Amino acid sequence: MSPDRDRVHATTLTPGREPWTVRRTRRRAAAAVLARARHDRMDAARQRTATERTQARSVRYLPRSGEPGPAALRTPIRFRVPKHQDTSAVWGAAYPFLAEGGLGADGVFVGRDLHSGSSFVYDPWVLYQRGLVTAPNMVVAGIVGAGKSALAKALYTRSMAFGRRVYIACDPKGEHTPIAEAVGGKAIALGPGMPARLNPLDEGHRSAGTDDATWHAEVTARRRTLVAALTETMLDRPLHPVEHTALDVALDTTVRTSDVPVLPRVVDHLLAPDRGDDFDGRLTEDGRHVAHALRRLVRGDLAGLFDGPSTVRFDPSLPMLSLDLSRVAENNSALSVLMTCASAWLEAALADPDGGQRWVIYDEAWRLMAHPALLRRMDAHWRLARHYGIANMLIFHRMTDLDNVGDAGSAQRSLAAALLANAETRVIYRQEADQLGTIAHALGLTGTETTLLPTLGLGQGLWRIRNRSFLVQAQLHHDEARLFETGVRARGVSREFRNSEGGNGSNSR
Repeated sequence: MSPDRDRVHATTLTPGREPWTVRRTRRRAAAAVLARARHDRMDAARQRTATERTQARSVRYLPRSGEPGPAALRTPIRFRVPKHQDTSAVWGAAYPFLAEGGLGADGVFVGRDLHSGSSFVYDPWVLYQRGLVTAPNMVVAGIVGAGKSALAKALYTRSMAFGRRVYIACDPKGEHTPIAEAVGGKAIALGPGMPARLNPLDEGHRSAGTDDATWHAEVTARRRTLVAALTETMLDRPLHPVEHTALDVALDTTVRTSDVPVLPRVVDHLLAPDRGDDFDGRLTEDGRHVAHALRRLVRGDLAGLFDGPSTVRFDPSLPMLSLDLSRVAENNSALSVLMTCASAWLEAALADPDGGQRWVIYDEAWRLMAHPALLRRMDAHWRLARHYGIANMLIFHRMTDLDNVGDAGSAQRSLAAALLANAETRVIYRQEADQLGTIAHALGLTGTETTLLPTLGLGQGLWRIRNRSFLVQAQLHHDEARLFETGVRARGVSREFRNSEGGNGSNSR
């Protein structure tokens, strides 16, 4: 092939290359464009920096140590503290700038929440309706003179303004009598030589709408339970089956043959049963111990209290009814019998579901819990509190009082523990140091709450409502303080507290 043909063929198949001078010019032009763009960006950044510096120089900052006068300690430097991480349960009790939100404003004013500084309001029925507690029962514990009695009196008297009524099931010192008389209620003083007499076999208050058959069954069961409880209290032991039979036969005969059944007639039928009732000829022997135990109520040192028809009448419309047992406060056996009879007398009214909302106060409860029959009655009232619309309040000195009930592992000890379990409101006033371990274990207190108890002042209480806790200073009006005073010593404390508070509130035991 000729050279010319080769040249034409190569030109046709292979693209021609630009001259190197053209390529160099193009590269230099691209580099110049990139350089101008880079310089433009740098110039814009320098202009922004200069503008920011100019603006920063024009802003006036606070000095590092803050300004003098009212603006002292105000500085732009961030406040730095060491970090600490912990659980919310610990922070809830330890962090000083957190406070409980409270229970709301619907209820009875108690005093001041010492953590938040706000008013503290409490009402067991309102809390039950809101689902914050499952039962409207409470226990109050505190050493003598701490203010627990004043709290109980303030709660139930102030509740009367909301239509609640009050039953004092046991008043061993007679301190609730002046309050009952002041609010238009009634205080029944029971004891040897007193004119008041209660017949524990009375039918009692009949609920509206109760038919005759139901009412007859309720009265029969109540009478049988009462007489059996009285007998067990006097014998200090449970009844044997044959003794139950003898007692039931004597009670049925008394009711059938008497217009007004009374205890002396039951004793007579135990000592001399009717021939038609003594089907095996051994009824007299079976009921001999029972008869002599009950005879003390009608012929012994308790004669004149329950051995005849009632001289007082229960009026369920009264705002307050108190059973004053101060005349027999030093006789534990007489007190237990009086309480058993009196509780049966009140039981018909307490069991009325249409009776409205009522407080039932058990003062000096450590005396009552020592008797199994009374403890069983109290347990029944606490378990049925929601159904009957009652709120039970148990007042005692130390949490270890519950441990002194019965032997360890006994049914009596279990009932005492059940009372505490069925009360989700626990108010703990000042306690001695040797009680702190027991209280912390029983109530599940934190270390901070436990160490707080010995330092509480007059009228200050730790309120544990389910899983929430409040530190509350109870406050009393001057008229309330005078009415609630329980003696000369308490009056002196009350005056001292009023002076320290500037006349705005007071507390007494």
